Amino acid sequence: MSRRLMWVLLAVVAVGALALGSRPDEARTADERVQDIGGELRCPTCAGQAVATSDAPAAEAIRSQIRADVEAGRSDDTIRARLTASYGDDILLNPPRSGFAGLVWVVPVAAVVVAFGGLALAFRRWERTGPSGPSRRDRELVAAALGQDPGDSHGEGSGR
Repeated sequence: MSRRLMWVLLAVVAVGALALGSRPDEARTADERVQDIGGELRCPTCAGQAVATSDAPAAEAIRSQIRADVEAGRSDDTIRARLTASYGDDILLNPPRSGFAGLVWVVPVAAVVVAFGGLALAFRRWERTGPSGPSRRDRELVAAALGQDPGDSHGEGSGR
């Protein structure tokens, strides 16, 4: 089999796998939807725990509200919007990517970019300066240690 045919077959298999992988899943059950939405929401009385996993009464009340909305046929986005309107953006485990809360997503990326830029600049400067040669004082000390005349740069001083 030729090399070109192998690459074409590989491309066809890859495109097919991507097409199958991007297909939407079958319709989720009401319990799965309640679990998924509850997993994106923070329990108002627990420290950073999701509504889906919390046993607190507030989390149970929110799960009941989600279940009622799911059974009423509301979309996931509508349910999230209603809960956000009731509890504020603090109920979301993943803050929105717009407005002031968008800084949560932008600042870390900007910090990494600035850090890499600073490192690149430091390495560039470090490379430019390069190693410096011995100073005049260094040459005098070496010449004195070898017993040579400090002005003699060829090492033909005392002849030892």
